[in-house]
Amino acid sequence: MGLPEQSWVGVQEKTFSKWLNSKVKARDVAVKDLVTDLSDGVILIHLLELLSNESLGRYASKPKMRVQRFENVNISLDFIKSRGIQMTNIGAEDVVDGNRKIILGLIWTLILRFTINDINEEGMTAKEGLLLWCQRKTACYDDVEVRDFSASWNDGLAFCALLDIHRPDLIDFETLDKNDHRGNMQLAFDIASKDIGIPDLLDVEDVCDVPKPDERSLMTYIAYWFHAFSQMERVENAGRRVEKFVQSMQGAWGMQNSYEKRMEDLIREIRAQRGAWAAATFTGTYGDAKEQSTEFAAYKRSQKRRWVAEKSDLAALLGNIKTKMSTYRLRAYEPPNDLKLEVLENEWSSLLKAERDRSQIINETIRDIKDTLRRTFAEKANSFAETLSTLSLAIAGLSGDLADQLAHVRRLHANLPPLSEYLATLATLSGKCEEANIEENDFTTYTYDELCYELDLVRGAVVGKMGFLENQMVAREMTNLTPIQLEEFESVFRHFDRDMSNTLQELEFSAALASLGLVYDEDEMHKQFVTTCAGKGHVTFEQFIRFMVDVTEDQNTAEQVFQSFKEVADGKPYVTELDLRHSLIPDELIEDLLASMPPHKGPDLQEDRHLPKFDYVSFMEKMTLGDSANEETEVNGSRNGHGEDYH
Repeated sequence: MGLPEQSWVGVQEKTFSKWLNSKVKARDVAVKDLVTDLSDGVILIHLLELLSNESLGRYASKPKMRVQRFENVNISLDFIKSRGIQMTNIGAEDVVDGNRKIILGLIWTLILRFTINDINEEGMTAKEGLLLWCQRKTACYDDVEVRDFSASWNDGLAFCALLDIHRPDLIDFETLDKNDHRGNMQLAFDIASKDIGIPDLLDVEDVCDVPKPDERSLMTYIAYWFHAFSQMERVENAGRRVEKFVQSMQGAWGMQNSYEKRMEDLIREIRAQRGAWAAATFTGTYGDAKEQSTEFAAYKRSQKRRWVAEKSDLAALLGNIKTKMSTYRLRAYEPPNDLKLEVLENEWSSLLKAERDRSQIINETIRDIKDTLRRTFAEKANSFAETLSTLSLAIAGLSGDLADQLAHVRRLHANLPPLSEYLATLATLSGKCEEANIEENDFTTYTYDELCYELDLVRGAVVGKMGFLENQMVAREMTNLTPIQLEEFESVFRHFDRDMSNTLQELEFSAALASLGLVYDEDEMHKQFVTTCAGKGHVTFEQFIRFMVDVTEDQNTAEQVFQSFKEVADGKPYVTELDLRHSLIPDELIEDLLASMPPHKGPDLQEDRHLPKFDYVSFMEKMTLGDSANEETEVNGSRNGHGEDYH
């Protein structure tokens, strides 16, 4: 049993009014009473213009006369008929005079034409199509069975099911109280209005409180649901198509972005390299030039090879992009003008030219630096060698007065320190030549080592000559020594003056005296040294000669020589080669002594059993007369009486 006539009319009037107001809201007009507010035709014209998106022409916007109302309504009815919409028994007077049922029929006709008739499901009528849509969407819900547009909607579950199937994020169908019809209906209406944007055409009581709700009102309202969710599905389908397209194109876009980014980076790096080469300068040193040469070689081994590979990859990548775009039947990809392959080829040609220029300037710079180093070293080396030669000739050509010669040699000696400083400059140049791998120099025959050696020779010659002259000056004053003695003393002094300083340190002084047969114990020797050097820490040639003059007179007796042999032999009646060497007698004198002394034939000490022993006692007897024989007797007697002293 349906609604009483008065009830369904009221529901339709309320629903249709809400539908109409939702459409004319954009014109800032609205109906409060559907019957009276449409009587002047103005709102009806607004509605038709909005539904059709067309203008109905001139009309009376504020009709005051009945005839103006008739004209407005006829404009509306004529437009409806022009769109092929069938209307039966509807005239302008029905609208102007407020025929409720006729007006509701007119609005329903417009609802069917502009809201419901575009619903198409498998070629069915709009009503059948809308019902089929509702049935398909709710088929998976056991608690919902949509048979019509009336009683099937009483419990609100059908609306909730439509929400759940399309927007499960807004409603949880499984948790609903299936017996709470009004609560479920209100929940569905609230969500539809607030979250979906569906106009509130119906109230809960219009559906829940009657056995059979008004069909036209429900269809009008449910049509909004269809359009809202169909639009949502169309958007989703469109989104899926766009997504599929984008997924297909992402590879191509990624390849395009990669091409452009890599091409931009490569061109920028090439230009930066050329700029760096153009701005590069040389300090003039071989080390700097060689470092730049090494960097250039490293560039060709690594960076350039990477660029060659990248250049090839970019050409292949561009070809692949064009192939992919052709596969998708899309417009062929063309890189930006500044990223085309032709631009890269031009940059590459410029790079190769800059590379050749860079190689040439590095090689020329290295050659110039090497040639400059050769010439500079040769110029200084030749000049230095000439100076050394001049010094050598000056020393060799000395003659005349000793004092004049000594003064001249001292002047030459004063020139030695500057020569050492000059040699340090040559050492620096030689090091630079070695660093530059210069092995041959056509501008000189001298090397740094040769010049060092020659300077040492000249220095030795100058120092030696100066010492010799100084000593000769001293010797000339020593009139109480024979020439042979002077020669011997000078020879010994020179022998022990190892550093050619024309002085003797304490150990050298001791050895020199021992070689001349003057042997002292350690304390006595130190006293002699301190006295002789006068506290200067070394003994000059003059001091040495004067010392020898003082001691010579009492050191030439046979007894003194015999006593010296005895001290060298440590009291033994024989002497060994080892004893002689320990006394620091020069090697050539030891050899002469060993060749002159007879072998010892008497008893010997245990530690000397395997050493050759020489009889210095017999040697002295043959060389001298007098006291030495007595000394021999004393020695032999002493040893014979105390054999244990040497066994």
